[in-house]
Amino acid sequence: MSDLTLGVLGATSLVGRSILTSLSKSNSCRLYAYSRTPHQITDHINWRSIPEHIEQPETIQNWLCLAPIWVLSDYFDLLEQHQIKRIVALSSTSRYTKTQSTDPAEQELVHRIIVAEEKLQAWAGSKNIEWIILRPTLIYGYGKDTNISEIARFIKRFGCFPLFGKARGLRQPIHADDVASACLAALKTKHISNKAYNIAGAEKLTYRDMVTRIFLVLNKHPRLITVPIGAFQIALFFLRVIPRYKNWKPAMAERMNQDLAFDCSEAERDLGFKPRAFVLSGQDLPRE
Repeated sequence: MSDLTLGVLGATSLVGRSILTSLSKSNSCRLYAYSRTPHQITDHINWRSIPEHIEQPETIQNWLCLAPIWVLSDYFDLLEQHQIKRIVALSSTSRYTKTQSTDPAEQELVHRIIVAEEKLQAWAGSKNIEWIILRPTLIYGYGKDTNISEIARFIKRFGCFPLFGKARGLRQPIHADDVASACLAALKTKHISNKAYNIAGAEKLTYRDMVTRIFLVLNKHPRLITVPIGAFQIALFFLRVIPRYKNWKPAMAERMNQDLAFDCSEAERDLGFKPRAFVLSGQDLPRE
């Protein structure tokens, strides 16, 4: 990806940090990273604060949006000022997996994702801008995610993990570095545009097996406690007193038995997408 000038929205996100780390090691890409938190400009990364105030914006034709996709429309004017020609935006498979959720907040999330994707496609179409939407599922890595790392924190704190029913629903955790690689591949595969892809890890495993592996990486004997949904709801009521668990919902338990696996063959064919299996290492789990 030589002589590329790239703008990144959501540069401090988990995937954003992975991309910046990867690209800043070479001199082949001029990076403009956008964040609401001020950062010092380095030799390889030109940090920009949001909102941006530049009288003569640089020409940045290639963009990645790694922030929540529903905020992207707030920056359409900024992107146009930089003469955007192509954008890769991260969405989520939640638009499919949470459509039947019993939780109103999750239903609202699905709505926001769908509307955001439609806004991007309409705007890009009206401005002759190429777009690619990537929908990852269950991102993890470096102890900074809100999926695998949260399960690990619970295990470290309580020494066990509650499961609803048999917890046999399939999962495909995807490492943040593989999401980053998919983003960069989508950006540079110029003959592919105006398409959306689901991306997931290479391995399908049950929710129960996924949690078991986390126990093992933590060097703990798996203590999986099967509880009825009513008991789960009572437990959540008390857990929400702890700030870290205030957003845990009964719907999370209900999905433990739902298959949330996705066909990624289109991404494999078009983008050369080759994710890793779910092999956890210590650096993928939180230290605290």
